[in-house]
Amino acid sequence: MPEVLNRIKIAKSFGLASQSYDISSRLQRYTGKNLMSLLPNRSDLTVVDLGSGTGFFTDILASKFQQTIGVDISAKMLSFAQENRSKEICWLEADAYYLPFKANTIDVIYSNLVIQWCDPLDVIIEEILRVLKPGGLFIFSTLLDGTLHELKSSWAQVDDEQHVIDFKTQADLKAIFDKASCKLLEQKSQDLVLEYQNVIHLARELKGLGANHVPKQKGKGLAGKDKWQKMTNSYQNFQEPSGIYPATYKVYSAILVKLNA
Repeated sequence: MPEVLNRIKIAKSFGLASQSYDISSRLQRYTGKNLMSLLPNRSDLTVVDLGSGTGFFTDILASKFQQTIGVDISAKMLSFAQENRSKEICWLEADAYYLPFKANTIDVIYSNLVIQWCDPLDVIIEEILRVLKPGGLFIFSTLLDGTLHELKSSWAQVDDEQHVIDFKTQADLKAIFDKASCKLLEQKSQDLVLEYQNVIHLARELKGLGANHVPKQKGKGLAGKDKWQKMTNSYQNFQEPSGIYPATYKVYSAILVKLNA
């Protein structure tokens, strides 16, 4: 199945980034910290960090809640987390499409910049709603269409290949969440612009995050040297007077509540 093979590739990509992820995760730190402010103000809860990665935020969740479970598809990420995070955390290697929990057993699922890699997304949302208790919360962030538009535009001047993942629009997400079984309690979208010394700095950060996997890319690797040079020349159109290269991330965060059956 193409979807399964794609998830295996994603797991491998993020696994290769397990050692570099924390030093490359400026965006993840910002969005994850903001999500923390949306968490319930009570400690007697079972909380799952879906796509826990290196466990940076799982560790913080474990200091706030009675039971914290880190779930990730990458064995290497989980191995890093087990070695470096609280021993009180339960770590599980699992596919988000098949969560290893019984129905109606989880109070909160926290997920920071994960679901943008999930396709089809509606299936994952159904699985999340299955395991949440009635009244349970899915607190998450993701990326919207327009993310890395500078990079996408620069590659478009070079060839017709897909070099940057297609992200969903806010309308796409609204359609997926428009179910009788759940309701959006809160949502927010914002543009975050990170600064880079050059385009190589941006590419290395994306690779360091494991975020350089493009499902629909036909060719292997990013591109040849000539194409890379043409793309970097095009990116100079976005260069700021200070010499900094900007990259825009359109971040969407929300709270989804499971309604009583």
